[in-house]
Amino acid sequence: MAKQKQIKMQMQVGALGAIQQLEGRTDEQLQGESKHRVAAKALLGARAAERYDVKAARAYFNEALAGCHPQERPALRQMMKASMALAERRPDDLKEAVQKLGQAPPSSRQLFLLRMMGLVSPPPGASVALRVRGMLILLLIVLALVAIGYGLAELVALPFGGVGVIGGILLGLLIVVAVLGVLTLLGRRRQARMKAERGAPPGGG
Repeated sequence: MAKQKQIKMQMQVGALGAIQQLEGRTDEQLQGESKHRVAAKALLGARAAERYDVKAARAYFNEALAGCHPQERPALRQMMKASMALAERRPDDLKEAVQKLGQAPPSSRQLFLLRMMGLVSPPPGASVALRVRGMLILLLIVLALVAIGYGLAELVALPFGGVGVIGGILLGLLIVVAVLGVLTLLGRRRQARMKAERGAPPGGG
């Protein structure tokens, strides 16, 4: 408990204390930040981790560690540990690291989605067996979606005399593609909105 309080205090003072001030900056602005360079690199590392870019996240955090004060290093390492757990799709490690930072852990739904992503799309450097397993899981998910789409197509076509197997599969594929397209569009709009909010100047309307 005392260690968590110490980490919080270290995060609130010095270079890392500027992270909150820089959260409204764009990535381009953070790249050119010179006054609070350590905080900027740590924030860039955290953002890269949110994009699951393991290589970039590690590079940014290593730059931050190289330039930070020794007293700030434990807090920065803990922040890096949490971010790398996210980037590498390690939900259990992410939950533990976030709790050690004194923050609320991710929800069960977020951890489940991260776990599924880790199974379907293993991080770079994963073994061949894990990659093959991910491809098989993805194939099973696609087949399940096609089966659901086929069932929906049969249900919709039932009042019109039904539909053949090939026609049902094609309609099922169209339904699946349409649903995935809508979900992708909604996801991109959400990301664009978050990016716009992140890039807006503090206090701006």
